[in-house]
Amino acid sequence: MQTVKMVVTGPFSAGKTAFIRSVSEIDVVSTERKISSEAERVKETTTVAMDFGRITVDDDLVLYLFGTPGQRRFDFMWEILSEGMLGFIVMVDSTRPETFREARSILQTFRAYAPTPYVVAANKQDLPDAWDLEDMRLALRLEPKAKLLPCVAHKKESVKNVLLELLYSILAEMEEGGK
Repeated sequence: MQTVKMVVTGPFSAGKTAFIRSVSEIDVVSTERKISSEAERVKETTTVAMDFGRITVDDDLVLYLFGTPGQRRFDFMWEILSEGMLGFIVMVDSTRPETFREARSILQTFRAYAPTPYVVAANKQDLPDAWDLEDMRLALRLEPKAKLLPCVAHKKESVKNVLLELLYSILAEMEEGGK
């Protein structure tokens, strides 16, 4: 059996924990704690170390999903969690353009950790104030070949589509490396 480690990263409150919870076949190992800062009270809790979930694709392939904390004060976990990853997902809240710069910075940080395939998931595309994908691509200054995918983190089918796109990129890179 082959296992694939994927990391789900992104700014604070982008939807990383919801993303993993919606597809994991096991109870997600989570390190949620109450938020202590008034400035970050857009939600009640936040990830302080990691989330972990698993999904079995078939008899030969299992995905391990590691979610990073989004707050910068916990960014020391990012490099630890990125060790051995075969690909990563950058979650971006489509309704919060003030986080796009941070998302771009996180993308560059993870690309520096390892030159693995990645996709960008534009979360909350079901909300009326969500940015259009092409406008997000410009704001995030993504390369034309970078995959920017619509996503709704609490919908299993939407999350599966993002995971499959990353998995296809990982498998394509493995085939190229084997030639």
